[in-house]
Amino acid sequence: MTPSRTATGPAVPKKRRGGRAGAGELLAAAVGAVPGGATRPGQQQMAEAIEQSIVSGEHLLVQAGTGTGKSLAYLAPALTVDGPVVVSTATLALQSQLVEHDLPRLADAVEPVLGRRPTFAVLKGRHHYLCLARLDSSVEDEPDDALFDAPRPGNGGTKWLGEAGRLGKQVQRLRDWAEETATGDRDELDPGVDDQVWRSVSMPARECVGASRCPFGQECFAEASRARAREADIVVTNHSLLAVDMLAGRHIVPPHKLLVVDEAHELADRVSSAAQAELVPELIDRSTRRARPLLRPDVAERLTEAGDALAVGLAEALAGRLTAGLPPALREACTLLDSATRAALEAIGDVKADDPDPVRKQQAKAVLDELSTTAQRLLEEADHDVAWVEKPDNGSRRALVVAPLSVAGTLATHLYDERTVVATSATLALGGRFDTVARALGLDAPPPAPPSPAAAAIATAAAASRSPVTPVAAAEGSRASIGTVPATEGPGWSSLDVGSPFDYARQGILYVAAHLPRPSVSGLPGPAGEELLALVEALGGRTLGLFSSRRAAQQAAELVRARTDLPVLLQGEEALPLLVRRFREVRESCLFGVMSLWQGVDVPGDACQLVVIDRLPFPRPDEPLAAARAAAVDAGGGSGFAAVSVPIAAVRLAQGVGRLIRATGDRGVVAVLDSRLETARGYGPFLRRSLPPFWYTTRPEVARGALERLAKS
Repeated sequence: MTPSRTATGPAVPKKRRGGRAGAGELLAAAVGAVPGGATRPGQQQMAEAIEQSIVSGEHLLVQAGTGTGKSLAYLAPALTVDGPVVVSTATLALQSQLVEHDLPRLADAVEPVLGRRPTFAVLKGRHHYLCLARLDSSVEDEPDDALFDAPRPGNGGTKWLGEAGRLGKQVQRLRDWAEETATGDRDELDPGVDDQVWRSVSMPARECVGASRCPFGQECFAEASRARAREADIVVTNHSLLAVDMLAGRHIVPPHKLLVVDEAHELADRVSSAAQAELVPELIDRSTRRARPLLRPDVAERLTEAGDALAVGLAEALAGRLTAGLPPALREACTLLDSATRAALEAIGDVKADDPDPVRKQQAKAVLDELSTTAQRLLEEADHDVAWVEKPDNGSRRALVVAPLSVAGTLATHLYDERTVVATSATLALGGRFDTVARALGLDAPPPAPPSPAAAAIATAAAASRSPVTPVAAAEGSRASIGTVPATEGPGWSSLDVGSPFDYARQGILYVAAHLPRPSVSGLPGPAGEELLALVEALGGRTLGLFSSRRAAQQAAELVRARTDLPVLLQGEEALPLLVRRFREVRESCLFGVMSLWQGVDVPGDACQLVVIDRLPFPRPDEPLAAARAAAVDAGGGSGFAAVSVPIAAVRLAQGVGRLIRATGDRGVVAVLDSRLETARGYGPFLRRSLPPFWYTTRPEVARGALERLAKS
């Protein structure tokens, strides 16, 4: 059931002298402050819809294509709300973009309109801030402790002494930085430090004793960031912290009446990650060493035995989802760990104000408690959880992992209560409908609306193309046919697609290589490689290659390097930011990589005029959560492939295709080397409708001709 509004009511618009400052007035001021700036129709439509949601208390899903200017579209109406507004982003990079660029410019522009300067603050998890208590206690043992961290891929076992000396120097630099930093935020540390060093001087929330019991409580950087957030008009956080806040009873993020979720298509995955837990032998070993001074030798030995048993069980188990319960060796390891951690927690006792070192005691208790909880959760083997064994290809780290089968119920319970939620992204209307994303976010889909005359005409055309029902709708029992305009109003939420300012049909071509054989082998098939080579040569580089596997990306790089003189940048050979920068700077270069390149890479202009996708990005059969969710749908009589795999592919494909057109002057071709996008009658049209409306062709000579003309321009 869709969450209903609570007794607290909708967010209340803020007042100013002479009346209320409306979202339109604030947006106009913000846009007018940018040289040559002009309000875009989609941006204005989005701001007005959000303002209406603020008044009505109705949740809102907004699809806003690239170039809409959606940040200002939600920030302007946010300033009309009485009390703090929380904006959650998918990444720390986008969080920084808002705080360092968008919000300062907005504050300057609207100050004359509001009669005051609006305030804003950034809120991150505790582990992003320097912990003075950890820093104070890391004099002797933390650099040594880092020696025994899990080894990095390729470096064998423990770190050599030269490495330890380097880490010690970094800790000393952090001590010097602590004397001068005002925020303690890791992102402000330049140059940075290694992750293991930062872990030794930061404090996860579960290990914190709290400001009242910490000797450095009055100076705590994390507490200061929370205090700033409580006083700000707009608080910018990230999906990971928002997920933790929901799971922890909503006491981390300041109370608020309006929540804006940017890049909302990523929220469910972040909540899944936050609710995920794992057992790793190295963590048990490290936890035992930390707790040993507080334990009797026999209790510490039980922890060591449990860690050894887990290591043996993981070595024997096959990687992948555990569909028949825990194997006996892993069940025994979890049982031993549960018993040992309980005994250790009882031996340590409560953290008291007069303890000689409450910080270390709380750290030991927190980690042991988490290990105990995870072991019990795995032993329970609940239907709502999925367990699997994780073994990376390089064998450097093995883990026993458990995660929720679905987080829709969690979101329905915790996301919408006592606040209005605006969720926005460039990829929310999959297959032209919001239903799939709405369900994933814990909102029930409204009943289908009767088609308008225009929609009926589209539906007739769709029927002629032999695609009467969307696969997702069929799997979920919906009666909606392809082309039907989705119902945009339902109990508790509404939806809106404001489009994009780009003229996709004139700026780009979507070319599907329908003549290629259906992909059947791993890596890059020979015919697909030849097609890729012909396209790259026609343009002379300027190609972003998005591949389904590292093997395919490597094969493509080897092929282009062997057959052309074009510079090829391959993900993994150097740091990704450096590769992207070189791709922008070297006009004839190609950049080939895997999933992390499918979103977040922004290369406007003629440096990227060809995006090649080797195959449709369906989840791999060995992705445990996707496989488990598909199996659950199959068991219920639906189609797991249609209900789970197709929507995942639609989001990923839309994100990848979106790398081509980043500005109004961009032109180019998206080439999909997977014939199924054209030939698959069930999901092919659904996936194509999830993409921007490029000019569409399956003729290779048309795509190559367009690229050759671009090469000469």
